Amino acid sequence: MNRLLSKIINTSLSLIVMAQMQPVKLFASKAFPWQMNFQEAATPVAERIREFHDFLLILTIGIVIFVMGLMAYVMIKFHKSRNPVPSKTTHNTLIEVVWTLVPVIILVVIVFPSLKLMYFMDKTEDAEMTIKVVSHQWYWSYEYPDHDNIAFDSLMLKKDELKPGQPRLLEVDNRLIVPVGTNIRILLTSADVLHSWAVPAMGVKTDTVPGRLNETWIKVTKEGVYYGQCSELCGRDHGFMPIAVEVVSKDKFAQWIEDAKVKFAANDHAEKTIQVALAR
Repeated sequence: MNRLLSKIINTSLSLIVMAQMQPVKLFASKAFPWQMNFQEAATPVAERIREFHDFLLILTIGIVIFVMGLMAYVMIKFHKSRNPVPSKTTHNTLIEVVWTLVPVIILVVIVFPSLKLMYFMDKTEDAEMTIKVVSHQWYWSYEYPDHDNIAFDSLMLKKDELKPGQPRLLEVDNRLIVPVGTNIRILLTSADVLHSWAVPAMGVKTDTVPGRLNETWIKVTKEGVYYGQCSELCGRDHGFMPIAVEVVSKDKFAQWIEDAKVKFAANDHAEKTIQVALAR
């Protein structure tokens, strides 16, 4: 018995040590089949959106239960069998005041956290870097004004270009690379029609409008790859302009910047973009 217990303890300790020795798996956020809730929050904005949603859900469930209970009470108490002589009451001042004031109070309770969240989502006052997002039919372009104006296009990978583990219709040839734990101002515009840059795990969904500059921000709290898609009906290939944001450590980001200066210096990706567009 003692030998068996000792063997179990030793095996458990070995498994714990092996688990600790495994490399950290990067977080990847994307929708999955039959998903019924939000993706796991990766930014302060997404966390607050989730909290506000949960608050509204509880409030809504409470209202539904109250109204259904009230209807059941009325149907039972004032059923014809219990009241053969119908009431001739036409007005009740107290009830009319209550059913007017209660919805107003509920709306006031909702409006304050809603406005607070909207102002929090609007922009960051202490941006550590800026990224410019430009939408096209049907791909994205990214620019890094703070890093020698590095610029590149990001196109969806075709099925035969995918590597094992890369999601179909979501993976791109050039991901947007950002450092973890950094306040990033994102400026968005469009080169042609309305698009919408949306990454659910980051709580971002901002329209890109021709001739207009919109602003949003992110501060991703954990490394990984986050996927999104254009969320505005922008034309024929609307469903084929995904967004892939890779969040890395600040050291890896600094190294990527140095590599990107060389990789995108010739801007040869623009020719590939034109060829892909013509092929479609």
